[in-house]
Amino acid sequence: MHKAKTKISALYILIDVVLIAFSTCLPYILRYNKLTFLDCLTLPLIWQKLNLPSFPLHSFVFLFWGIIAILILNNYNLYTTDREMSIPREIMLVFKSVLFSSIPTASAVFFFKIVIFSRLIFGQAAILMFITLSLWRAIKRLLVRYLISHGYNNFNALIIGAGKIGKVLADEISKSSYLGLRVVGFLDDHKQGCINGYKILGRISDLERIVRQKFVDEVLITIPGERKKIVEVINQSKPLNISVKVVPDQFDSSVNVLKNYHIGFVPLLEYSVKEIHGTELLAKRISDITLSALGLLFLSPLFALLAILIKLDSKGSVFYVSKRIGKKGKPFDFYKFRTMVVDAEKMLAQLRDKNETDGPIFKMKNDPRITRIGRFLRRYSLDELPQLWNVLKGNMSIVGPRPPIPQEVKNYKEGQLKRLEIKPGITGLWQIRGRSDASFHRLIRWDIWYIRNWSLWLDLKIILKTIPAVLKGKGAY
Repeated sequence: MHKAKTKISALYILIDVVLIAFSTCLPYILRYNKLTFLDCLTLPLIWQKLNLPSFPLHSFVFLFWGIIAILILNNYNLYTTDREMSIPREIMLVFKSVLFSSIPTASAVFFFKIVIFSRLIFGQAAILMFITLSLWRAIKRLLVRYLISHGYNNFNALIIGAGKIGKVLADEISKSSYLGLRVVGFLDDHKQGCINGYKILGRISDLERIVRQKFVDEVLITIPGERKKIVEVINQSKPLNISVKVVPDQFDSSVNVLKNYHIGFVPLLEYSVKEIHGTELLAKRISDITLSALGLLFLSPLFALLAILIKLDSKGSVFYVSKRIGKKGKPFDFYKFRTMVVDAEKMLAQLRDKNETDGPIFKMKNDPRITRIGRFLRRYSLDELPQLWNVLKGNMSIVGPRPPIPQEVKNYKEGQLKRLEIKPGITGLWQIRGRSDASFHRLIRWDIWYIRNWSLWLDLKIILKTIPAVLKGKGAY
C-alpha cells in the first residue's frame, strides 16, 4: 500500500512538473515569436528555430518558481487523493499555491533586478499555471470518483455505536459513494438486530473478531461520551493495522468549528462557533439579487404560460399568498403559483388525521385539494418560481432553510428555532435530499447543518444539485 501511494504521488508530481513547465514557457515563447496553432502543436520539432532571448535566465526563474509551487502544493497534501476533499476546495488550494509561490518569485525578480523579465509573461504564466493545475485535478478527481462509485479500491467500514449519531453517519456514507466506504455493520453493547439495513454484528468487545471476519479497513467511533471505551477501541485497533476515526464530543451541540493544535507536546482540540462575516452576507445578498432578477426576466414567458394554464384549469387566483416566518421570526408574504382548489385551507381540518409526516407540518401524497395542473407544478417545483420575487425583496434567499408557516413555528422546540437565524430559501438541502419525502426532524437537522457550515461554495453546490433533483420529480407532492 505504501509503495502504491508513493508511486501515485510521484506520478502527480511528474504531471505538475510538465504542466508548470508548459505554463511558464508558453507565454515566454509566444512573447518573442509569432506562431500559428500548428506551430504550437509542434514546438519540440521547431525548438531550435525559435527566438529565445535570455533563455538561461528565464529558465532559472521558471525553475525557482516551479520548485516553490511544488513544495507548497505538497504542503497542502495535493499529491494524494483525499476522497473527502471537494473539487472547489482543491481548486482553492491550487490558487493559494500559485499565489504564494508567485510572491517570492516576483520578489526575487525585483530584488536581483532582472529587468529583462516581462511582467506580462509573469502574469500570463501565473494564470495559465492556475488553470492547468486546477483543470487536471478536477478531471482526475471526477475520474477517481467514477471508479470508486463503481467499486474500485473501496474500503470496509465498521461503525462503533448504533445510536443516533451512528445512524446518521451510516446514512451519510450511503449517500456519498465517492468516498468508497462500505458499511459492514455496527458494534453496540446495548442493541441487537438491524439499524438502517445494517446488522449489529456484536458487542464492542468483539472488535478483533469482526475486523478479521469482515476484512474491516476503517473503524468509525460514534460514542463520543464514552471515553474509556474509545481508548479501548483505539488500543485494540493498533495491532490490527486499521484506521480509526472518532466523532467529536460536541457533534450535536451548537459548536461547529473544530481545530487541533499543540501547546508544547500536548495536543488540544478547540471548539468554537462559526460566525458569518458581514462581507460574506453582502456577497450572498448580491448573488441573490443578481440571480432572482435574471430569473424573473428570463422566465417571464414561462410565468405567463403557467398563469394561463392555472386559470383554465380551475377557479381562483393565479398566485397563492400566505404568511411564512423568515429570519429572526419576522413574518412575510410568501408567493407561489396556486396548486390547490379555492378554500383548500378550510378543508385541512378534515384531512389532519391523514397526515403522512411527523412534526408540526402537514404532508399527504394524494391530497384531494390539489388541482390537475397543480400536481404537475408541484412535481417539478414550478409552483415555487414566484418566490424569486421574495428573494428580490429580501424576504428570502436562493438557498436556505425551508420557509415555515406560523403555526409550525409555534410548536418548535428551543433547539429547532436555530433554523430561523438566517433567511429561508427557495432551495436547500431539503430540496436535493428528499423534498416532501423527508421527515420533519430530518429537515430540521439538515437546516441546522446548513447554517453551521454555510459558504458560497456550499450554496453553489446546492443550486447545481437542485436542477437534476427537480427534473427527476422524485419526492414532490
